[in-house]
Amino acid sequence: MTTETEIIERLRRIATAPEARGLLDDAAVLDGLVITHDSIAEGVHFLPSDPPASVGWKLVTVNLSDLGAKGAIPAGALLSLTLTGDGQWEADFLTGVEHACESYALPLIGGDTIALPDGATRVLGLTAIGRSGANVPDRAGGRAGDALWLVGTVGDAAAGLAQLEANVRATGPLVDIYRRPIPQLGAGQALAPHAHAMMDVSDGLLLDARRVAEASGCSVAIGLDTLPLSSAFVAERGATLDARLFAATGGDDYALLAALSPDLDPATLSLPHGTKITRIGTLSAGEVSLSLTSGGGPVELPETLGFEHQGNDPRGLSAPPMAGRP
Repeated sequence: MTTETEIIERLRRIATAPEARGLLDDAAVLDGLVITHDSIAEGVHFLPSDPPASVGWKLVTVNLSDLGAKGAIPAGALLSLTLTGDGQWEADFLTGVEHACESYALPLIGGDTIALPDGATRVLGLTAIGRSGANVPDRAGGRAGDALWLVGTVGDAAAGLAQLEANVRATGPLVDIYRRPIPQLGAGQALAPHAHAMMDVSDGLLLDARRVAEASGCSVAIGLDTLPLSSAFVAERGATLDARLFAATGGDDYALLAALSPDLDPATLSLPHGTKITRIGTLSAGEVSLSLTSGGGPVELPETLGFEHQGNDPRGLSAPPMAGRP
């Protein structure tokens, strides 16, 4: 069985240009542009019952989340669209794409369409391009002593997906967050000049924090008691240790994870009004590792930190609905 990580390692032997950043990041940097690409597949990254317009919105915004993690300003997008059936699904899907592009000033500048046999699984892709600032933080710049901050909350989308698994007609704020993520573009642009390392949280907070640790050559300690949980999440699943571990491993959050100097107070930055930013951990020198605490004591790492594709993965409805590049 071939894992996503093993495939990425093979690709690293091909993608040797410095602009690829060793494929250790969610985006490439080319001549002042930040370039990222995400694909989503029916039954893997979105439910067949999800409204097509919400799928279009999601495809755009998950790519914008990667631009946000690099502090980039959206500049353009290329869409890869598969067509199957009578075309109504695709028409509604494009409505969602259009609304997301308008909402975040992202011009659609090209792409490709192909026709598939009726009933074929839809696979959709988008390449987002942004203009970079003076500093484009990657995953590898974290330093011993840095504070680890989280922009946004975790667990909402995974809880919304669980509601839909139980009842395909479920509604409410958690379902809305699962279907229509909000990229942290403004916060990313404010943090990027100061961030030693930054990435978005798509595969699960613990898995993505471990990726920062591995890329930066540091150990990372996270206090589960500090994790920011929304009121809707707490109302649905509570705030117990089990609930916090669910939130920390669920994925599809599109929050930002940033390693900042310990003497920097993010409240002094020009963050968008209403931005929720929480210190959740610390980077330290030593062997690369991830550790958890709760209530002042250590917590054993869960068997699964987040989601990684398998070569023959049927992921289906029970797994986190989105995944990014490791």
